[in-house]
Amino acid sequence: MSKDTIEVRGAEEHNLKDIDVSIPREAFTVVTGLSGSGKSSLAFQTVYAEGQRRYIESLSAYARNFLGQMDKPQVETVEGLSPAISIDQKNAANNPRSTVGTVTELHDYLRLLYARVGTPHCPDCGREVGEQSAQNMVERILELPEGTRLKLAAPVVRDQKGAFEDLFEELVSEGYARVEIDGEEYDLTMDDPDLDENFDHTVDVIVDRVKVSAEDRPRIIDSVETALDEAEGVLKVILPEASAEVAADLGEEARRTGALGEETEENDRFVVEFSKDLACTHCGIDIPEIETRSFSFNSPHGACPECEGLGETKEVDEDLVLQDESKPLKHVFEPWSYNRSYYQTRLDAVAEHFGVSLSTPFEDLEEDIQQAFLYGTDGEVLFKRRTKNGTRRKKKRFEGVIPNLERRYLETDSDSTREHIEDYMSATACPACDGTRLKPASRAVLVDDSSITEINAMSIGDAREHFESMEADLTEREKVIAEEILKEIRARLGFMCEVGLDYITLDREASTLSGGESQRIRLATQIGSGLVGVLYVLDEPSIGLHQRDNDRLLDTLEELRDLGNTLLVVEHDEETMRRADAVIDMGPGPGKRGGEVVANGSVEEVKATEGSITGDYLSGRKQIPVPDERRDPDGALTIRGARQHNLKDLDVDIPIGCFTAITGVSGSGKSTLMHDVFYKGLARQMNDNTSVIPGEHDALEGLEEIETVRLIDQSPIGRTPRSNPATYTSVFDYVRELFASTSLSKQRGYEKGRFSFNVKGGRCEECGGQGTVKIEMNFLSDVYVPCEECDGARYNDATLDVTYKGKTIADVLEMEVEEAADFFESNSQIRRRLELLQDVGLGYMTLGQPSTTLSGGEAQRVKLAEELGKKDSGETLYLLDEPTTGLHSADERKLIDVLHRLTDNGNTVAVIEHELDLVKNADHVIDLGPEGGENGGEIVATGTPEDVARLEDSHTGRYLRDLLPKVDLDGPRGERVEPVSAPMDDD
Repeated sequence: MSKDTIEVRGAEEHNLKDIDVSIPREAFTVVTGLSGSGKSSLAFQTVYAEGQRRYIESLSAYARNFLGQMDKPQVETVEGLSPAISIDQKNAANNPRSTVGTVTELHDYLRLLYARVGTPHCPDCGREVGEQSAQNMVERILELPEGTRLKLAAPVVRDQKGAFEDLFEELVSEGYARVEIDGEEYDLTMDDPDLDENFDHTVDVIVDRVKVSAEDRPRIIDSVETALDEAEGVLKVILPEASAEVAADLGEEARRTGALGEETEENDRFVVEFSKDLACTHCGIDIPEIETRSFSFNSPHGACPECEGLGETKEVDEDLVLQDESKPLKHVFEPWSYNRSYYQTRLDAVAEHFGVSLSTPFEDLEEDIQQAFLYGTDGEVLFKRRTKNGTRRKKKRFEGVIPNLERRYLETDSDSTREHIEDYMSATACPACDGTRLKPASRAVLVDDSSITEINAMSIGDAREHFESMEADLTEREKVIAEEILKEIRARLGFMCEVGLDYITLDREASTLSGGESQRIRLATQIGSGLVGVLYVLDEPSIGLHQRDNDRLLDTLEELRDLGNTLLVVEHDEETMRRADAVIDMGPGPGKRGGEVVANGSVEEVKATEGSITGDYLSGRKQIPVPDERRDPDGALTIRGARQHNLKDLDVDIPIGCFTAITGVSGSGKSTLMHDVFYKGLARQMNDNTSVIPGEHDALEGLEEIETVRLIDQSPIGRTPRSNPATYTSVFDYVRELFASTSLSKQRGYEKGRFSFNVKGGRCEECGGQGTVKIEMNFLSDVYVPCEECDGARYNDATLDVTYKGKTIADVLEMEVEEAADFFESNSQIRRRLELLQDVGLGYMTLGQPSTTLSGGEAQRVKLAEELGKKDSGETLYLLDEPTTGLHSADERKLIDVLHRLTDNGNTVAVIEHELDLVKNADHVIDLGPEGGENGGEIVATGTPEDVARLEDSHTGRYLRDLLPKVDLDGPRGERVEPVSAPMDDD
């Protein structure tokens, strides 16, 4: 065995056909091939799984007892394995408390930085506060120029009403003669201050009047300690005549109190306060001790008490309560039914109180009356309630519809009532912390004039720039403390910028990240770890990345390789293959027709391999063609004034009857425009869907041009393993009907429901028709094992007696789409639906594959196939989000044909996409940018792909140049091929 390679022998996992593969060590290897050809089976289920199994076996028997046993992959040997780390596309976390900052550990370093060098300020007035001993105060005073005159005072009364006669007598009895009252000095032995007890006053006891000198140090120490005792730890230093420069020596908290605005006087009166406790002496607010946990929104020491660190609260939404203000008063409040006597009594009484009719449209009422119905009356209202003993009358204030809902939501013990009210609530930023999650005191700690919440609100790119020059504004002591912390912060920010995440904000919830973004965050973390000699297995890291950002990602992967690591990357992206050291091409087809190594070697060797579809596309022998003509629009859907998130008041036209691609670098605002503004706005207006809240915009115009809108995104097609492609696309309904029509079924009286694994009768009751049984594991995730009763078939023996063409219903669920299409060729209903799944590149998928195991791209294509199976009326707007995710070029071409077919039928298609082969097929391109985050949100270019490609300012356009024959300009990669414009056969 060579130490330079990882040798896999006899791999038979899933559809792999007893293959032998050599993977070079300390190299960047791409595993590619058609969808379903066995790429993940080789990389993840064989190589990575064997690495993990060996690691667990190396642990002690005690540790293995907790971790359990891992099944050995179906492979004879894997030699030359390094410790393996998998970086896949599973979402980082679903916990709303997890943010980009917490999952990257950046927030931990920020907390440490702010706890060690942060300067606390008063959350109310913003003044700097500090904790100082009497010794510290004396040192600060002695730093003043020698001879400086000052008064040492004890503030015994601060902004309180009263005449304070008893206090003055007590002070005289204690030996104090002089006081300052509201800034004016009095001698209590001679003067009798006459204060108006109805006004606030401040009283400072003058403990001593001194000139600063080293000889008077003992006297100053004694006077400071006396003042601190009198004022419970607070000292006020008054400089009657001092320049601003002298006063500044006492600190930033020195404030001018005399000759305000009079520029003729050189010297002014300044006052500075010191406190032994961490407290604002001006506002009287105690500041808790600053610790690292003070900046954690997952700890009660730092979390905002109102939202408990979540940053948002649920409140009754007026827009959901009042969905149509043109309705009459008695029917306008959605949560309140006028047919119920409780609500009828209240609405009748308030309407009578204001002298309005319940038939009056709500929008015609005066604003103060509208507010009274919504939020309650100022005065009392006479309520009348009819009983069997007559009419009862009672006067009381009407609480209002919205306060009534809020009160009942908090007080009710009924789940149904709470769920009913939640339908009219929306999540809003917590009013107490403005969505920042932290307590006021934590938000008021500053480093370099910035709070930790301001840092969290920055994009990763902006935060990196902020920390680059931070030392210049720190003291020498702070620099020493912060040096290592800043080094770690900069390194992590730098790694995330390198993998194309500079547009993401640190406070973004981890659950909102796409699979690709989560994967790149983990990749950045691994780069930061600096490990050497590790095998990294990655799953399509280019997903969701613009070509510009993809180049940066590839630079990072090469850096990881150059450290001495081995990279095994499952990928379809052609640029990734061109930059890899080796390419393993799986195939030749998907599913059962795959599982073989078609080519293994350099990119040039793969190009030269006959029978390699990947090689055909890499060499240009096969290409996705450019359309000869672009469609002309039949009108436009127009978005006016889109300004959600980073969108900068955009007006956008979506051409009717055309195929439009929305492009731009990562974070430029594509998803915000399509999902938050366009789709939610259309759903609200066309479908009267009040559960969605559209992003900020002024108007949507041209809605009369379309009949309906369909969003086909990457969300799961089902939440449980019971859902699968066959049930989602209705194929299984027709299959069950077919089995119910067999002679044995008719003889036994079996109906269609007998062949459902979701109802009692035909299913296996041991596993409830799931085919697996859940084993609960203490301390570990639950484990699913095949049901022993049915051996994973889902059905009982009697049901499995029924066969169609020699196959049971369980056998059909195990068929791949392509195999099933041949098997059911004579049944047009089943065949047509299965062919649609093949058309979108899912011929390799098994009919019974649980929906929970589908990738986002697969789920999206199943939805697309289901949409294609519906009766097409034309005039439908289809919105898709990166439908090429996980597709080989050959499968991508099939998908593009489907999108063209939809458009040719009179529909409008709009697609968010980075894949250039799809973009070049669009009739119209809307390119957003120029960058991500705050530097994005603008329209960089619109027009045909050729129009966009000629614009130098468009990143998308520059990368398109190599693929468009009508554009005679070189792209950034300089790898121009001669594209074909006529269709080519893949056979």
